[in-house]
Amino acid sequence: MAEPMRIRATMAGDVADVKVLMNHPMETGTRKDAKTGQLVPAHFISEITATVNGTAVLNADIGGAVSKNPYLGFKVKGPKAGDKVVVSWVDNKGDKNSAEATIG
Repeated sequence: MAEPMRIRATMAGDVADVKVLMNHPMETGTRKDAKTGQLVPAHFISEITATVNGTAVLNADIGGAVSKNPYLGFKVKGPKAGDKVVVSWVDNKGDKNSAEATIG
């Protein structure tokens, strides 16, 4: 099971500032294990989505070139304090994770 993500969403005027820390190894599949010399299998987040009150506000396709435990920050114009933001990801092995926050 995936580790929990940390998410924070704050309002600045009419813009919500969303910050997410995702726990994930983000292995490219090209790194060798120092002890065995074997390639470490690829394991990376491939898709990230974000919604505000169920409406998609971000869709991103990423890959193994992103560092371990990626940080994502984005801004959304229009939501209000009290609205719900949900950020979800799917990785190349089919694992999924999501986190939600109330915009404050």
